[in-house]
Amino acid sequence: MESFSFLIDGFATALSPQNLLFALVGCLLGTILGLLPGIGSTAGMAILIPLTLSMDPAGAIIMLAAIFYGGAYGGTITSVLLNIPGEGESAITCLDGYQMTLRGRAGVALTTAGVGSFLGGTVATIALVFAAQPLSELGLQIGPPEFFSLILIGLALLVGLVGRSVLMGLISACLGLLIAMVGIDPVMGEPRFTFGLPHFFDGVSYVPVLVGLFGLGELLATTGGSAPRPAAPRLRDMLPSRVDARRSAPAVARGTAIGGVIGLIPGVSSAISSLLAYSTERKLSRHRSELGTGAVEGVAAPETANNSHSNASFIPLFTLGIPASPAIAVLMGAFLQNGLTPGPTLFTEEPDLVWAVIASLFIGNLLLLILNVPLVGLWTRILAIPYSVLRAVIFAFVIIGSFAVANSVADIYVMIFFGILGFVFRQVGIPLAPLVLTLILGPFLEGALRESLQISQGSFAIFIDRPLSLAFLILAGVILLGSVLSSSFKRKAGLPADAEV
Repeated sequence: MESFSFLIDGFATALSPQNLLFALVGCLLGTILGLLPGIGSTAGMAILIPLTLSMDPAGAIIMLAAIFYGGAYGGTITSVLLNIPGEGESAITCLDGYQMTLRGRAGVALTTAGVGSFLGGTVATIALVFAAQPLSELGLQIGPPEFFSLILIGLALLVGLVGRSVLMGLISACLGLLIAMVGIDPVMGEPRFTFGLPHFFDGVSYVPVLVGLFGLGELLATTGGSAPRPAAPRLRDMLPSRVDARRSAPAVARGTAIGGVIGLIPGVSSAISSLLAYSTERKLSRHRSELGTGAVEGVAAPETANNSHSNASFIPLFTLGIPASPAIAVLMGAFLQNGLTPGPTLFTEEPDLVWAVIASLFIGNLLLLILNVPLVGLWTRILAIPYSVLRAVIFAFVIIGSFAVANSVADIYVMIFFGILGFVFRQVGIPLAPLVLTLILGPFLEGALRESLQISQGSFAIFIDRPLSLAFLILAGVILLGSVLSSSFKRKAGLPADAEV
């Protein structure tokens, strides 16, 4: 009840005209920044921090936080309409979101994403209010061995993304791991697979890779032919049907749970939550065979998990002072610039500010729903543009977005290379999803393994001596065994394999 009374006081501050305006501006800026591949909310927040130094600390944090979670929906728009993921967490939405666009259901996809994002973010914020302390204590128990075992669960779920051919899926996954290893060896400090190019000492940025695979690859696949471009939908076509709502409800619930739990773990990207939510639908959804062909669950699950993760990631920041992602690290910098230190003492030293920010999360999620769902028709009007014109705009878009990641021409060449690779993969039937998953998980997997072995002085027993790590390993084994048995049963029964993604 004490938390509830503090929250009421927070709403009184967050609903003041000034702070409400800051939340609205942040949501709009976040959506616009999310539309631009390679820019995103993280860069936008970093750019705007100097401008917030003269603002009231509460208003500054509220606006920057709104940019953070508003950027997620902007990335959804380009993923669904143009097959261009603005951020890593948007990549998995391309698989079904763009297919829904090609089938004339772009409005339904965007509305489902908006509603799912609102529900996931709201539930995660409720968890922040009532369960921040106990959940953050659980997050403290996640050390390198537990983190490694948790990532193995994601790789076990990879079996659900390999499509019709396990061999093709493994080729894609191994390529993703190889790309993830480019850069400086985290232990030896020596360059690996950089070909002597200093640009790759920090690794290959995944934004140009994703933009190339999904954006340029799609452009190359449709060059020389008329790509299916459905007309912009009418208002009644934008609303999900009862069947859509019934099918997406379990996916939203599962996505909320996955994003909320994974968001508590410092250092884990929301892209992992999105990928795990999608993989879970490949295992549990009653319509899993339709995933990859335009299933509404393929949009609802990752988008809900993404926003649930974003809001849940505030828990370790507020209670432990630990940034759970690069974007949260930028937000933590804004706290420090305003003379505030995130952590347990924040609730005692600055209770008015911290509860105003928490209340603004509820308000911001509602603002995004009010702003974006009615504007679905505006976004889908992009479909009315002649495809010859749109193709040129998209090409300029992917070039600018790739360059903007690090203001480097080299990233443009990276994007072009992976665009050609994405085109080749489409022609030979190699799925893109395993590459994306291992590209994102690879550095986390290696880092956790190296740290664990350093702690244990080279002994792998550390992974089974720690109860939580052992539980994660058992769960990964069960998932892997279930996938193998399921595939074997389908082959014996003569059933079709899941749709390729």
